[in-house]
Amino acid sequence: MKYQGVIFDMDGVLLDATEWHYEALNEALDPFGFAISREQHLKRFDGLSTKKKLEILSKEFNLPYELHEIISETKQDRTLRIAAKKCYPNVSHLILLSQLKSLGLKIGLCTNSIRETTEQMLKYAHLFDLIDVIVTNQDVATPKPAPEGYLLTCFKLGFSPDQVLVVEDGDYGVEAAKAAGCDVLRVKNPFEVTIETLGTRIVELR
Repeated sequence: MKYQGVIFDMDGVLLDATEWHYEALNEALDPFGFAISREQHLKRFDGLSTKKKLEILSKEFNLPYELHEIISETKQDRTLRIAAKKCYPNVSHLILLSQLKSLGLKIGLCTNSIRETTEQMLKYAHLFDLIDVIVTNQDVATPKPAPEGYLLTCFKLGFSPDQVLVVEDGDYGVEAAKAAGCDVLRVKNPFEVTIETLGTRIVELR
């Protein structure tokens, strides 16, 4: 067996939540006269933590630093409200993770979201109980694109980076996983995260 475990990113991989974060952050920014365009989101902000996004907005667009806390809290609230309406179980993901577990593999999750949002979304999707280790941006000093999150997830799973396969969708996540020394399977969206799409990589997991 080449791999002992699989580590998934969450947004854009296990959950179709990329748009939710974009909407939620703009709702939080709007009362203060700021916004992120869709082009900015896709090219610059997608995959970064809210903290990092706000830092960029302050450095490059003069968003007052003193607004960070209230904007971050509002953004998380809006994200959970959106998720409560739109987040639901994906049968393909339930089958895939259950199959990985039946092969004796450990499953990890490494995300740039905060823990409260992460755990609630995974519960909405009925995936929470299938994941052995969850590492969020609150568990590390430097989230993606730094490798710290993936290194910590590997450590908590009890494996070296070369013993796990990472499933990622975004540039920042792929950069982080590769810097950690993990093999990476890149997908375009959550609908590609199936047994069929993982193809030969599933064979390597047997």
